Amino acid sequence: MSKIQYGCQQSGIAHYTAHQIAEPLSVDGNLAKSVWQRAERSPRFVDMVTGAPGFYNTQASILWDQEHLYIGVWVEEPFLCATQTERDSIVFLDNDVEVFIDGGDCYYELEINVLNTIYEVFFIWRDAYQRGSKFDVSEFDVYDDQALTFGGDYDRTGPSFWKGRHPRGLRWAFLNWDMPGLKTAVRAKGKINDDSIVDEGWEVEIAIPWRSLHWLASGRSLPPKEGDTWRIFVGRFQKLIASGQEIQPHPAWVWSKHEVYDTHVPECFPFIHFTEAFL
Repeated sequence: MSKIQYGCQQSGIAHYTAHQIAEPLSVDGNLAKSVWQRAERSPRFVDMVTGAPGFYNTQASILWDQEHLYIGVWVEEPFLCATQTERDSIVFLDNDVEVFIDGGDCYYELEINVLNTIYEVFFIWRDAYQRGSKFDVSEFDVYDDQALTFGGDYDRTGPSFWKGRHPRGLRWAFLNWDMPGLKTAVRAKGKINDDSIVDEGWEVEIAIPWRSLHWLASGRSLPPKEGDTWRIFVGRFQKLIASGQEIQPHPAWVWSKHEVYDTHVPECFPFIHFTEAFL
């Protein structure tokens, strides 16, 4: 795999230790559960390009048990709003929380808005998708109408017009792929689409079965063993209005900065270290 030639410095990437829990979580969006309150939280999220603190607070925690990977996200937001209601609609047009999981030659993207509308895509690097490779299966049929090529975020000019700036170039994006057994829930702490009151924000709770991560495991144990490391991105995109105009592109606040406006840089995803020690 080519070395990254743009984006973050390796020394600036976040590290986090995810602890095992003894009992499965009921995924209802309520992060007031004692186990989430005991879990270590990430620092306040930062601007994806500059690393400056996000305008609103965002923090995340990761836990796991023998069946599931759990992700919790606390989102400060004074005016809850969302319009996307159909599964796999363009959720990032709203304020959203995003999770990416890297699998080496592939990665997974999940987006969620405050209505708990989700959008999922599975990406396979084009240089890894070869005839006879492990990805050459009916599940990833490049002739499907929902299989598209993708070059990266906001990068369609000059020499990078066709392939983006990442040194690996294009990815196949499978828009019709769904994570088996995925559970998501949102707790809105306020009133959605009512700007007459100031809201507190929202909480996101996610559970992904380990058995469903086999394409992303890249030889790692499922569930993980002591010391196993995965690369997992958690971030958010936020609409902001200034002088009556919506700021474009939407500000992106992330666990650790990428130094470019592009979430699709797995080399910049935080290092998540798994321990079998119970929380």
